[in-house]
Amino acid sequence: MKESKENQIDSKAFTEECNTVLMAVSDALYAIGGKWKLMIIIAMARGNKRFTEIQRQVNGISARVLSSELKELELNGFIIKKVEVGYPVSIEYELLPYSQTLEEVVGAMTRWGMQHREKIKSEMSSGKSKKE
Repeated sequence: MKESKENQIDSKAFTEECNTVLMAVSDALYAIGGKWKLMIIIAMARGNKRFTEIQRQVNGISARVLSSELKELELNGFIIKKVEVGYPVSIEYELLPYSQTLEEVVGAMTRWGMQHREKIKSEMSSGKSKKE
């Protein structure tokens, strides 16, 4: 009996830990998930501040999607929209210090992406199937 009680405690701790990890990843994906958010942040970190500069740098993103993604990034505290009144009206987007918290994530994803690309290229050139 004692052993099954310990197993129940271990199982409960394991489930709680799993739920904690799943919630944290879910929160992260909500804030930066999708195809475009990190790419927008990376483009902005490389000096692109105006809407058209960001759109040009992030290949394939439509104006409508970029506008929506910028709003979400602003809501999550990664960027700020700066409007200078005058003629013509000037709008620039600026990264907030909080966006720097993503440096490790971007670095890890960059390394993994390069590794994965090499793996796929190697498998394709050697004729291996993708499922191996």
